Amino acid sequence: MRWALVRVSLAVTVMVVLAFAVPLGLVVKELARDRAFADAERQAAQIRPALAITTDRDQLERAVASSQAGGDGRMAVHIPGGDGVPQGEGADAREGHQAYDIGPRRADPHAVETARRGRSAVTSVPGGYALLQPTALSTGEFAVVEVYVPHRAVGNGVTTSWVILAGVGLGLIAGSLVTADRLGLRLVRPAERLAKAAVELGEGKLGVRVREDGPAELRAAAVAFNSMADKIVQLLSHERELAADLSHRLRTPLTVLRLNAASLGEGPAAEQTRAAVAQLEREVDQLIRAAREQGEQKERPTLGCDACEVIRDRMDFWSALAEDEGRTVRLSGVDETVRVPVARPELAAALDAMLGNVFRHTPEGTDFAVDVHHSDDAVIVLVSDAGPGITDPDAALRRGHGDGGPGSTGLGLDIVRRVAESTGGDVRIGRSVLGGTEVRVWLSPDGGGSRHRERRRRVRRGRPRR
Repeated sequence: MRWALVRVSLAVTVMVVLAFAVPLGLVVKELARDRAFADAERQAAQIRPALAITTDRDQLERAVASSQAGGDGRMAVHIPGGDGVPQGEGADAREGHQAYDIGPRRADPHAVETARRGRSAVTSVPGGYALLQPTALSTGEFAVVEVYVPHRAVGNGVTTSWVILAGVGLGLIAGSLVTADRLGLRLVRPAERLAKAAVELGEGKLGVRVREDGPAELRAAAVAFNSMADKIVQLLSHERELAADLSHRLRTPLTVLRLNAASLGEGPAAEQTRAAVAQLEREVDQLIRAAREQGEQKERPTLGCDACEVIRDRMDFWSALAEDEGRTVRLSGVDETVRVPVARPELAAALDAMLGNVFRHTPEGTDFAVDVHHSDDAVIVLVSDAGPGITDPDAALRRGHGDGGPGSTGLGLDIVRRVAESTGGDVRIGRSVLGGTEVRVWLSPDGGGSRHRERRRRVRRGRPRR
């Protein structure tokens, strides 16, 4: 916007300067020409009194020499005569006198004869112009006073005036550009602050606000943005309170469940039940603590975890349950250390969501497998089963649409998706080699974004279907 305003101002100012400077320059040139010829007429008028009194050559030569133009050799006087043959020195102005000229003659004889008829004229001569001014004599005839006007006199001061006009025009253009830039900056800065605040709000900085200044429209936008941010903070606060209240309500049934689990006696099943109840209680406590945090959440660096270690730990829990239901479990690719930029509880929750779906939405005895593949720029976790599969994979990934069976809340795969996208990865659902559902979770080890997505698209295009 800023540079657009500058360009518009430049175009308008240039057009205005040209519209005024070009005609003004021509007027200056015409004024200089008129001034030069007016001065020539004034010089010619100085010799008229002498011509009205006498036509004596000596007296006229002295009169011509006393004038400025005559002293500079720019004036000539053409006296009419009978046969055109010059008369001797000292002839007086009597009838029948012969024509003669005083001073250097530059004009064409025909132009002189034309001016002698009583009409002033300007004719071009080598090096300039000649002003021919007729003057009546006492005899009734007309003498012609010729004043030479050189080109430099006609253009005297024109170049200087044009340079001044050009300087003024450039100054106006520069001033308009500076003014437009300042005005554009006044418009752009509030818009830039608003855009920056929107980006920061999208990144989770809920305390960001915009200063309400600038033009009226941008002030209104800033007021709306600040109101929206306050509303978002209020809604999130209410959501945290609701999550904390709901989680707190689980304490009573958890206490009863823990007491019942304690009365189960000894045995592997009882120990697994008590361990599951303890894990559930810890998760509820953690959820309450997270939901009760007030104020602005500051960004903290993600320390990450070893994905293989988390998968091995969670598979120890789910393998025991799979053994009770007669499920065959295959685990591969978890022998190495693979770091991912995800907190350990979040990765464990995502893995529990995927494995929990297998146990909830497939019959007992259905086999499943967990595979881990990793490289320098990708960590892929595959959870496959031999169940009936998911009829609508796209709907399963949308929050609230269900994970694929009755009683589903639709939040399990959404948790997995958010964990993957937090690293710049994604989640895909397809058909597994076991015949059921395959959930593929792509994690980026360095948290990269677009370039990893592009590389994944190329890999998917070149990878054969299983």
